[in-house]
Order: sequence, then C-alpha cells, then structure tokens
Amino acid sequence: MDSWTLLLEGFATALQPQYLVFAFFGVLIGTAVGVLPGIGPAMTVALLLPLTYTLDPTAALITFAGIYYGGMYGGSTTSILLNTPGESASIVTAIEGNRMARLGRGAAALATAAIGSFVAGTIATVGLTLLAPVLAQFAVNLGPADYVALIVIAFVTVGALIGSSVPRGMTSLGVGLFLGLVGTDTLTAQQRYTLGLLPLSDGIDIVLVAVGLFAVGETLYIAARLRHGAIDVIPVTRGWRSWMTRSDWRRSWKPWLRGTAIGFPIGTIPAGGADVATFLSYATERKLSRHKSEFGRGAIEGVAGPESANNAAAAGVLVPLLTLGLPTTATAAIILVAFQAYGLQPGPQLFQNQPALVWALVASLYLGNVILIVLNLPLVGMWVKLLQIPRPYLYAGILTFAAFGAYALNFAVVDILILSIIGVLGYFMRRYGYPVAPLVVGMILGPMGEEYLRKALQLSQGDLSTLVLQPFAASAYAALALLVLGGLWLRRRQRRYEQQLTETIAVPIKADQEVRAGTGRGLPG
Repeated sequence: MDSWTLLLEGFATALQPQYLVFAFFGVLIGTAVGVLPGIGPAMTVALLLPLTYTLDPTAALITFAGIYYGGMYGGSTTSILLNTPGESASIVTAIEGNRMARLGRGAAALATAAIGSFVAGTIATVGLTLLAPVLAQFAVNLGPADYVALIVIAFVTVGALIGSSVPRGMTSLGVGLFLGLVGTDTLTAQQRYTLGLLPLSDGIDIVLVAVGLFAVGETLYIAARLRHGAIDVIPVTRGWRSWMTRSDWRRSWKPWLRGTAIGFPIGTIPAGGADVATFLSYATERKLSRHKSEFGRGAIEGVAGPESANNAAAAGVLVPLLTLGLPTTATAAIILVAFQAYGLQPGPQLFQNQPALVWALVASLYLGNVILIVLNLPLVGMWVKLLQIPRPYLYAGILTFAAFGAYALNFAVVDILILSIIGVLGYFMRRYGYPVAPLVVGMILGPMGEEYLRKALQLSQGDLSTLVLQPFAASAYAALALLVLGGLWLRRRQRRYEQQLTETIAVPIKADQEVRAGTGRGLPG
C-alpha cells in the first residue's frame, strides 16, 4: 500500500470528532504556552505527559503534535509585541518584528508570521510524508551494530551541537547516560547505582526527569531572572482582514518558500535545529532583499523567512524521530518519551507494526496547520491578554502543576522528592550554561544503546571490529564526522552573524550559551 493511500486512511482517523478535538486542544495549549516568555514546547509537552496516560496513544500523540506546532508559532507573538521570544528559535523574529510593531505594523508582522508558518508547515509535512516511508523502509534492514552507530551519532551531535560549549554539552550527555544506568540490569538482574533504595530499583522515570528539567528547573531559572514592573505590550488595533497589504504579500511569499527550503533539510539532520535555520534564513533574506535599508528598522522579509524556517525545521525534526527513533532536539526527546510511555518505540518497525497510528499522526500535522492559522489570525487579542498574567502566579502554577503530575505517575511522595532534586539540578545546569537536552537524550538512548551493543557483541562473539566494519556503520561514522564539522561551522557562522547584527543594528541579541541551551528569556523587553 503506497504512502498516499495510507495518508488518506490517516485522515479518516484524524478527522474523527474526538481526534479533531484533541488536535484543536493541542494547538490551543501549545500556542497559549508558546506565547508566554521563557516557556517553550518542550516544557509544555513535559508538563502534560503525566496527565495523558488515560488517553489512547493516537489521541495523546495527536495532542502532542498540536502542542509542538503551536508552541513553535506562539513564540513569535511575544517576539513581535514584547521583544521577548517565547523560545530560542523566535529570537530572530524579534529583530524585525518588534520594530514593525513599534512603527504601527505589528498586525502585518503577526500575519506574515502566521501565514508563513502555515505555508512552511504544510510544505514540510508533505516532505515528511514523502521522505519518512522511504527512510523507514531502508532502516528496517539495519542490524544491531548499525543502530549502535546511529545512537553514537545522536550522542555526539546532540552533545556537541546543542549549547555553546562542546565540553559542557558532552558533560550533560554523560550525566544523562549515568541516570539511564540507575536501576536493575535486565541481563544480570543486578541493581546498579541504586544506593540500596527500593524506589530506584526500577530506575528513574524519564517523565520525572523531563518534567524536572524542563518545567521545574526552567521555571526556577526564569523566575530568578525576572524583572519587576509592568510589561509593556505593543497593542494591535487593526482588524485582521486588513493586516497585510499587496506590497506585504509580494515581499513575503518568496521568503516563505526560501525559509521552508532552508528549515526542512536542517531540521532533518542534527545540526542545531530551528535556531540555526532561523539565523540562516534571516541572513539569506537580508542578502537577497531589494529593501536592504529597512533591515534593522522593520523589514517584513526578516519576519516571513525566519518564521517559515522555524516551522519547517519543526516538521523536519520528526523525520529522524519517527523513522530512526533518534531525537535531535529537546522537544523531540520529550515526544520520544511520550511514545515510550505507551510501549511504542519510534523507528522503522513502527511504520510496519503501527501504520494506522503513524499516518493518523502525520495527517494530524496537516490539520494542525489549518487550525493554527484559524486560531492565530483572529484571536491574537486573546494571546496578548495572556501576557498580562502576573508572573509569580504563572510560575507558581507551573510548579504546582508539575508536582501534581509527578505524584499522579505512581501516587508516591518519593516521586515529588525526585522531581525536586532533578529540578534543582536543572536550575544549576541552566545557571552555569549546561544544556539540558543532551541529558534527556542520553538518558533515553543510553539503555537502548547498551541493548544494541550487547546484541552486536553477542552476534560477533565479542569481536569489537564488527561495530565499525559493517558497511552502514562505517558510512554512518564517516557521516558523523561531516555532521559535526558542518554543524560546528554553522554554529560559528551563526555566532559571527549574531555579532554583526549586534554591531550594525544595535539590538542586544542574547545568543550566548543560556539561550542555545534551552528556552531562555531571550531578548529583554
């Protein structure tokens, strides 16, 4: 059965009323939380993980997909109206979007961001539809040594390319690998690193780690850096039907397409994700635009291109996640946790064993894009009102919600204690510039890598050379070297371009390690 037939069957599932409600709920919550400064899709998915265990897998994953897409867009609202990105991939949007808002053109900036997100998300989802089955069909023939190579690629690229410092990224990865070892060894039934504590004999629940790092730790870090006083939000007064002029449309459609072409390929490889894609898109638009003098003063191309690249990269990230089971961003790692919570392991076998679920999920991405634009154009006033929520109430509510979610896992008070410890660890990691995403990836993929390594060595009777002499494994390690070199080059180019922007536009872009490590506050309001 070809992909398009399976996709039509996926639409038949996703269009059922109950799943449409979950898709709408996911986009609504994702956008609402993405609007709030410092809170991104990773934190939202982590917070909702414990509360979705009563749903069936299809409903839960459709909800998370909606949260993912909604969260990626939501950050543009605060970038434009508040000059404070909701998550790090929206930093570039603030450069031009906020200046457009200060010139009374905030409505046009919001409109081009919403429509660009829709165009890019739809085109990139088509790319996912075409590419994922081909990659999954190829990957189904991979052996244990080949999967060891893929997991090593994930370890090295995520550890080296997420964050501003390679040693700090690898240190975070090492902590995650260690936490993944805590518990009972499945082969020998011996307890490892449990300190004799019975609650640790089954290991540390990855949901507790995800919520602790992305919700508790992030909240403590953001709350510690909040400023006092009222929030200055630029109002949007014009009706949404007249937001974009003909000139705005002419200047936006090419950046939408170029942003998609840049974002989707970068999203499919572990090379920095949407952060890198948005900066490359902005650099491209600044070079190609006929209105170069407007850049730094409110050029609409500087909003259209990066927002398109942002959402195209979000779809691209799902390609290695669904076909190989490899998360390349923090949010993808949390979505992988959601799969595992239902006993599902993303990868080539998922397309064979659970085709109805996979294609319903892909179909929901198309529907989510439609819901996204329907919500964000007419309801921008409602999103602006969310910015008026007092910050102490907001972050206190997040901590309370996280504690309830942790307790709901096993109805054990010890889980709240573990959550608190992980949260404090997350705070200090953010405080000193250690990215948290490699820790989560290491904890998720560490046990998987250990299992595949043991299988490979058993099949080769202990011959270590089999790990590098298999044709695919050897090619994978060669590709790893290219990925690391290419990713570091992209990072260096991004930093150099950030410095140029700071000097020429006089915008205080915070592109240091604390922003790249996760969803920091971004630009000061």
